Amino acid sequence: MWIVFTLAGGVILGLGPATVAAYTLARRHARNESFQAWREFWTVYRREFVRASLLVLPVALLATVLIGNYLYFAAQGTGWSGLRIATFVALLLLAAAGAYVGPLYVHYKLPLWGYIPKASLLALTRPASTVLLLFALWAIAYVTATMPVLALVISVGAWIYLNTWLCLRFFEENEARLHSKGNL
Repeated sequence: MWIVFTLAGGVILGLGPATVAAYTLARRHARNESFQAWREFWTVYRREFVRASLLVLPVALLATVLIGNYLYFAAQGTGWSGLRIATFVALLLLAAAGAYVGPLYVHYKLPLWGYIPKASLLALTRPASTVLLLFALWAIAYVTATMPVLALVISVGAWIYLNTWLCLRFFEENEARLHSKGNL
């Protein structure tokens, strides 16, 4: 569904709402809710079209620029290795924060401008969770690179579902920890 709706929006305009719709359905599935997938996906896609685009497109644009810079610096040879490494670190930090953005968006109601800082804070203050999310992303990317046909079949959905499932557990753990600190 993510691929169909991303393409239906002309990729650029479809990326944000399709991503948010997929995360919304993954959250509902992880909570054992029953629903009509296509109808719910379309409903969320329409409802979140503008807001989701404003959330996802800047992150996607930054990722595209960083990947382009990384490939450029890698092609320039060893004289550019400092910039290549700095770009890789920036990509890693973006991936770490980006892994929290979708689940945060569908689980918490924050002002639109509040999701990226909150995701960045979680990525930096919860290193074990962040490393687990990045490992899961790497594993799915590795399998997809090994068998590219999976990209069209299950890779995006597997990442969104696994990412949502893990983040919901991390959020519950964090809320319990914060709640217990408040009772001391």
